[in-house]
Amino acid sequence: MRVRTRVFFVEQGVPESLEVDGRDPQCIHVAAFCADRILGTGRLLPDGRIGRMAVLAESRSRGIGGRMLETLVDAARARGDAQVRLAAQVGAIPFYSRHGFVARGDKFIEAGILHQEMVRGLGD
Repeated sequence: MRVRTRVFFVEQGVPESLEVDGRDPQCIHVAAFCADRILGTGRLLPDGRIGRMAVLAESRSRGIGGRMLETLVDAARARGDAQVRLAAQVGAIPFYSRHGFVARGDKFIEAGILHQEMVRGLGD
């Protein structure tokens, strides 16, 4: 089963119609593997938004998400983006804060889950 399917549909109950947005072809994607098994995924949209960060439950707390996130940040920096942003599920705010993201604005509900907009500048 795909990582995003397991994390978003099965684990979190997000409707497929909200997760599948048709934007994957225009994104930069990262994936974490162990041998031939995929453990995590994430993407960077053309507008500097990071999203669809997902790591299988049994593979969390091993640094996989952090390495994927930093790879996406590096890709944004390499193409000249001034900042990256994301909509963090509130339970993941400490994770993103450890990686230099700062909360911006009010919390909001997306796909039935409370989120917080977060940004990280990419200046020198």
